[in-house]
Amino acid sequence: MVAGDGKLALQQQLQSKNVCVVGGGMAGLAAARELRREGHAVTVMEQSGDVGGQWLYDPRTDGDDPLGAAVPVRVPGSIYACLRLISPREAMGFSDFQFVPRDGDDRDQRRFPGHREVHCYLRDFCDAFGLMDAVRLNTRVLRVAAAAPTPTLTTRQWAVRSVSLGGGTGTDDAQDEVFDAVVVATGHYSQPMLPRIQGVEDWRRRQLHSHSYRTPEPFQGETVVVVGCGDSGKDIALDLCQVAREVHLTANSSSADEATTPAMSRMLANHGDKLRLHPRIRRLHADGRVEFADGSSVLADTVIYCTGYGYSFPFLDTGGAVAVEDEVVGPLFEHVFPPSLAPSLSFVGVPRKILVPWFFETQARWIAQVLSGRCALPPEEEMLRSVEEHYRAREAAGVPRKLTHNIGGVEPLKMYEFGEKYCDFAPLEEWKKELVLSSILSMKDDAESFRDHADDSENVQKGLRAWRGLAARAQDKTMADVEVEADAPGVPDV
Repeated sequence: MVAGDGKLALQQQLQSKNVCVVGGGMAGLAAARELRREGHAVTVMEQSGDVGGQWLYDPRTDGDDPLGAAVPVRVPGSIYACLRLISPREAMGFSDFQFVPRDGDDRDQRRFPGHREVHCYLRDFCDAFGLMDAVRLNTRVLRVAAAAPTPTLTTRQWAVRSVSLGGGTGTDDAQDEVFDAVVVATGHYSQPMLPRIQGVEDWRRRQLHSHSYRTPEPFQGETVVVVGCGDSGKDIALDLCQVAREVHLTANSSSADEATTPAMSRMLANHGDKLRLHPRIRRLHADGRVEFADGSSVLADTVIYCTGYGYSFPFLDTGGAVAVEDEVVGPLFEHVFPPSLAPSLSFVGVPRKILVPWFFETQARWIAQVLSGRCALPPEEEMLRSVEEHYRAREAAGVPRKLTHNIGGVEPLKMYEFGEKYCDFAPLEEWKKELVLSSILSMKDDAESFRDHADDSENVQKGLRAWRGLAARAQDKTMADVEVEADAPGVPDV
């Protein structure tokens, strides 16, 4: 056998599957690219009018459902206008298509750009790898369920029902198709989670979830209570300080002192004329008062709940094989494969606190290689045992069940090792890890201005110099290759 014969034999043995990817956001695009690379036929179904998922800014809101109680929400987008990245762009690119700054009046070259720049980058990615011809825009998936078995069918297939939002929206207009596999990549930043607070039903003033927040202007001159001190809570509170009379930020604790981090102390010092910090809300009163756990209260015009988002897959019918309970999607082997339905059903993007799109790529490549036969999964019983061991280990370590899918915040080494463990994915460069960590530490010290101050170590500076040169050249070559391919006879423009 001559060199290369083994590789050729493997390629001839690999299987090509017809795969449906639900969702055309960052996770879905990562899945589509890796599946195509492995030789699979791919159809991406995206309910919005463009790719990008949450990075596609939508000025509309669920006007008659500001709390986002409907399942699914009518407007999937949750991005607010002032949103900027909290991770540096140098660590947020696809492995072979880096997020390098681009020239142009409409481009944002900052290290921590706004949401529009991320959407432009994802469009560039689609163009570079010719993905748009696989994407059906304005297409909502209504149902995904196992296809009815047939005498000649030896493997599980999936029936996918979808509807075009450009025309009719009723089930009579639905299209039914069968696929060999389905990858769920719908993200988890659309379906609001709301806290249980006494008096919510009796409070007659304005209430909304951050899902329905876009700009501060509607709150001009108001007294606003912002529930939650996470990233979105701090962002929105600072945004409101431009126009509101008062902004009252509440922590998820019985004492405001517990939430007074260095970053919070800076915010309060910078905006002490408008911004106040309180413990958690005890009760909302019908007269408009918001009562806090320490007994203090404020008469408010609006309450905005920045309390995060939950997992929701209303289209997915697995007969109970996959369920969402206490913010856990399960059982999922390594947060990707449901053991009893693997490998024909899989998920990309369930984990939280991860580096994206890099981690999405690792998941997607593993899925693509398992579907083709290049990689093999353990037996179902072994996968189930692994899931249960993961649950027990987290519980023994005192990690709340709701953090089951939090990888980077609890076990960051597992995030970085995932690609090497399950597929041929190159490890993340050490200088990028250092840059991410330093950004997190800077944010904890000064959440308001950390994005605009760089204090890179010598190691990071050296990595950045090499990254800028190599990334720009590689990206230009990729885009040029696409242009040449598009100009070739008989090949349509991408």
